[in-house]
Amino acid sequence: MECHKTRNLERCNCSYEPCPRKGICCDCLDYHLRKRQLPACCFPEEAERTYDRSFEHFARLVSQGIV
Repeated sequence: MECHKTRNLERCNCSYEPCPRKGICCDCLDYHLRKRQLPACCFPEEAERTYDRSFEHFARLVSQGIV
């Protein structure tokens, strides 16, 4: 499978600048799921900037109608 890193970077909203996984979605998903988290792209911009990528945070946002 070919990675489309350049295209992925255009829509990646991860605000963690030293992230080595930016634009490499398969690595990003693997990393976050192992930590019981979701990647930045699952969160609205303001929620993403909290760096709380937990399943629980996502569930709170869904229950509030934010996501």
